[in-house]
This record gives sequence, C-alpha cells and structure tokens, in this order.
Amino acid sequence: MSKRNSMSVAQMAAVALVCAVTVLAAPGTALAAPTPTPSPSATPKSTDLEAVRKKIDKLYHDAAVATDEYNAAEEKADQQSVEIVKLAKKIAVGQQKLDRLKKSAGAVAREQYRTGGIPRETQFLLSGDPQQFLDNAGRAYQGQQATKNLLSQLTATQKELGEYADDASAKWKELDEGAQRKATAKKKVERQIEEAQKLESTLEKKERERLRKLEEEAEQKAQTAWLSSGVLKEINGRATASGKKAVQFATAQLGKPYVWGAEGPKSYDCSGLTSQAWAAAGHGIPRTSQEQWKQLKHIDIDDMRPGDLIIYHDDASHVGMYIGDGAIIHAPRPGRTVTVAGAGSMAILGVVRPDA
Repeated sequence: MSKRNSMSVAQMAAVALVCAVTVLAAPGTALAAPTPTPSPSATPKSTDLEAVRKKIDKLYHDAAVATDEYNAAEEKADQQSVEIVKLAKKIAVGQQKLDRLKKSAGAVAREQYRTGGIPRETQFLLSGDPQQFLDNAGRAYQGQQATKNLLSQLTATQKELGEYADDASAKWKELDEGAQRKATAKKKVERQIEEAQKLESTLEKKERERLRKLEEEAEQKAQTAWLSSGVLKEINGRATASGKKAVQFATAQLGKPYVWGAEGPKSYDCSGLTSQAWAAAGHGIPRTSQEQWKQLKHIDIDDMRPGDLIIYHDDASHVGMYIGDGAIIHAPRPGRTVTVAGAGSMAILGVVRPDA
C-alpha cells in the first residue's frame, strides 16, 4: 500500500481541509471583510453579476438533472443488454433441445410409416397370442407414455422458445426506447452547459473573477450557517474499513476534471465519483445520485461517518462523500475539478450509507 493510501481518514481530511480553508469557515467565524461600497454607477453591475451567478447555477443544476437521466438510461441499457444475452443463450439451448425432440418425433413417425401406421407395441397387442399379449402389455404402455411425453416436451419447448423470443423482443424495444431517452438527455445536458458557458464567456476577465468570488461567498455563507448550528458537536462517527477505502479512493481523484457522464479513471461526474469510490471499497451502489438516494439506507446527519454520501437538493441531483470535520469530496460541475468543499455549502437533502 502506498504512503498516501496508508494515511488515516482524519489525516486525509486534515490535508484536504488545508486546501479548502477558504470554504470551511468555523462556527461563528466572520466572513471575509466586505468590499468597499461600490459607487452608484457600479451597483447595477454587481447586481447583474449576482443575477448571472444564479442563472448559471440554475443551468448547471438542470444539466446535473439531465446527466442523472442520461446515466440512468445508460445503466438500464447495460442491464437490458445483459438480459438480452441471457435470453439469446436460452433460445440457443432451447432450439437445440427442440431439434433433438423433433428428430425423435421424426423417428417415431418413420417407424409408424414402416409398420403401416400401427406401432410395434400395438401389433403385439393385436397378435391374437394371449401370452404374447401379457408379455408385451407393459412394453406397449411404456411406449405410449414415451410417445405422449415426447409430444408434451415438444409442445412445452416450442412454447418456451416463443416466450423467450417475446421477452427478447420486448427487451430490444426497451433498449431502443432507452437509447432515445439517452439521446434526449444528452442533448439537454449539452444545451444547458453550452448556454452556461456562453453566458460566462460574455463576461470580462475581472467580471469572471468576481463571479467566482460570488460563488465562493455563497458556498461559504451556507457552510458557516450549517456549522453555526452546532451540528459537528453531534457528528463523531468513525469510518469503517470499507468507508476508509472509499475515502482513500475519492481523495486520490482530487484535481481530476468534472465531465458529465464520466466515471473515471481520468474524469468524473458527481455520482460517477461516489459509485466508483464505493466499488473500489467492495460495495456496488447505484450509478446515479437519485438512485443512491432511493436505494441506499438513510442515515441521520448526527450519525454520519466518513464514507457516507450526502445527497443535495430537493431532486437529489448532486452527491458528495463525507470525509469528516464538516467536509466532503465531490465533483462539482463542468469547468471544475474534484475538490474538497464544505458539507453544508449546498442544500442538504439527506445522508445515505452504502455499507449499512
């Protein structure tokens, strides 16, 4: 194990927090000194930038929702493809069985043709020899049952193959519909991101710097309010072995770019990062933040421990991994990299535990 991976969760959190000190204001700590009151002529510009910030946030939020839709469609398509392959294998095996049964049925038919349409067992019964009749009665019965069983198996196999074929056809239809949903979501994501980037590109360099500062101030304000509630006094959970592995994986991704729909190893979106971190820890979890919220066990914030996932916004459109000391590691949005942020810097919907 590398030196980096051998660090404790607390040590990793401490290092990460140094990198994010401007984000994680302590309870009661004052925010950065306000800038001088702008002149009347500059006030509309500041107001305009705040409006731009909110609009950009909305565009990236909508892009995140569409990204979840895309990821969900992709995950579903993967599952359907696996099911189609399984059905194809069943159809192949069933067809082989059907061919064998048809061959056996053909042999019976040819035998009946050679004996004038009367099975050999029946000929014994009609021979007029009482002893021969008694000797071959059992054989005749067995032959009848074998023929009946053969026809029954033939019918059942044909029915089974028909059902497999219908299932496969339905899966192909679902796969096609999923591809259409995926394409629609992709267009939506790209449109929202393009519009946000276009809006940012209209700003001058100083305005973009001020916009970034406004974003940081908004996050810092939310984080300070969250910490000031005293929530950290109640949070003292210790990471499990799996949780430590997940945090180590997420920490190793710091600095890698956000790319929507990506799940590593060179780039990630928010749920791509958390799902891969927990896969590395030996726990497969849903691919999207919305499904992580739906399917994983919900945990009270007071019981939170490193490795748990914090789901954000009312629509569960974002997720980050709690690493301790009021911080998360997450992949924020396009144009940003995997980073450390305040756990309370966004609107928390709830917390889930992958290794509950």
